[in-house]
Amino acid sequence: MIAEIVTPDKTVYSGSVTLVSVPGVMGAFEILNNHAPIVSALGKGQIRIVEDNADHSEQLFEVESGIVEVKSNKVNVLIEK
Repeated sequence: MIAEIVTPDKTVYSGSVTLVSVPGVMGAFEILNNHAPIVSALGKGQIRIVEDNADHSEQLFEVESGIVEVKSNKVNVLIEK
């Protein structure tokens, strides 16, 4: 699936991933391939991305607040900073 993290100023991350973990306001949750469509508010915490490459490298991003939208194997994360 494709994940994209954007701020009002720039795209922070864009790439093919196998997992995205986000800090929802009601608790953290993970998004995997073929996840049901969802829109959720994000709270303070860490976004963890596992990339779809040979070594499944991880990327971590700190977030204060934002929104995540999942639809058709595309994860869009909009964050403030």
